[in-house]
Amino acid sequence: MADADVQSILELTRKLHRDRDPSEREFQPGVTPILPSGAVLDEDDRAALVEQALEMRIASGSTALLFERRFAKTIGVRKAHLTNSGSSANLLALASLTVPELEDRRLRPGDEVITVAASFPTTVNPILQCGLVPVFIDVDLHTYNTTVERIEQAITPRTKAVMLAHTMGNPFPVAEVAQLCEDRDLFLVEDNCDAVSSTYQGRTTGTFGDYSTVSFYPAHHLAMGEGGCVLSNTLELARITESMRDWGRDCWCEPGEDNKCLKRFSYQMGDLPLGYDHKYIFSHVGYNLKTTDMQAALGLSQLAKLPDFVAARKRNWARMREGLDGVPGLLLPEATPGSDPSWFGFVITLAEDAPFGRPELVDFLNSRRIGTRLLFAGNLTRHPAYRHENYRVSGDLTNSDIITERTFWIGVYPGISTEMIDYMTASIREFVAQPH
Repeated sequence: MADADVQSILELTRKLHRDRDPSEREFQPGVTPILPSGAVLDEDDRAALVEQALEMRIASGSTALLFERRFAKTIGVRKAHLTNSGSSANLLALASLTVPELEDRRLRPGDEVITVAASFPTTVNPILQCGLVPVFIDVDLHTYNTTVERIEQAITPRTKAVMLAHTMGNPFPVAEVAQLCEDRDLFLVEDNCDAVSSTYQGRTTGTFGDYSTVSFYPAHHLAMGEGGCVLSNTLELARITESMRDWGRDCWCEPGEDNKCLKRFSYQMGDLPLGYDHKYIFSHVGYNLKTTDMQAALGLSQLAKLPDFVAARKRNWARMREGLDGVPGLLLPEATPGSDPSWFGFVITLAEDAPFGRPELVDFLNSRRIGTRLLFAGNLTRHPAYRHENYRVSGDLTNSDIITERTFWIGVYPGISTEMIDYMTASIREFVAQPH
């Protein structure tokens, strides 16, 4: 296809987007839905997808590699490896810590991994999927993150790692947690899926742990439709991650590359004959968790808008916080001291003495087309999926239970306008002021 034909198609694609763009429609309070989260996609994003489709780039290739390099630089780490989801990124990160070349530090079945009970399942499920034991600890209300003290109290001789999410974009005290892990020779995995571009003590989250993970599901800061990423500053761990993601193969040549190492037919590994094709030598029991160039192209287009997205999230959250300040019966969220969150949503917990319950408030908001979500799973130990799983609880889970009973969140993502924020705050204030 000629370049002129491609450009003509892309211009028509951009026009189509402008004609259909719902963001240009006027907001009608009580009629226009206000979603708690969602992708913000423009004509550049649509054109990026179409351009890749025209090139028939349907697998992982040069566009994925370009995104990995740019995203690693954006976060401030040495290596990034794309995956097909944030959930896969968590699984890949933890599974990569079980390989034999890590020797005495490797995670083995029965080892303990400290995490929080008030979480999303995909931060916890990889612990169980790798034959490890989750150790659940509680969180603080307001920040919705745990503390160094709770982690330290949970450590036993079986503890080998800590795996925590920066809840709703609000960083946990990650510098102190990282120092504790270094002192105790524990791995740290940062689930950074909700917190891209958040900072703690002036440093970007996702740069403190041995691994960090990101999701590119449409609810998150950048959208690829589906997709995720594992990031690391350690070249040894990054190499393990790449192998584990790509079927467990030992070869590092990209698809379509041959003999990049100049010794493709010179290796002797395992019990294989000398010269066995390195492309088909497997050094790990791995997966296929790759993404596609089409997804990566969308990611590159989105990445250019990340600063604006983050600014909008911060602006919306701050306006919501100011608008709800002093409303009786509500416990409002607070940034972790020393942090600058790139917020995922606005969390509200009802006070114990509130004259109304969460179902009543949520129903009222839904009646006004204001979307809500619970704080993920609440206390995971109360879910049927974990009833027969092997886990341990350190301390009590009082606040995790409160979150299960009395917490929800509403949106601050870039698709929400100032007018929408003001409508949401006014609606909450109106509900609270009613006799109950």
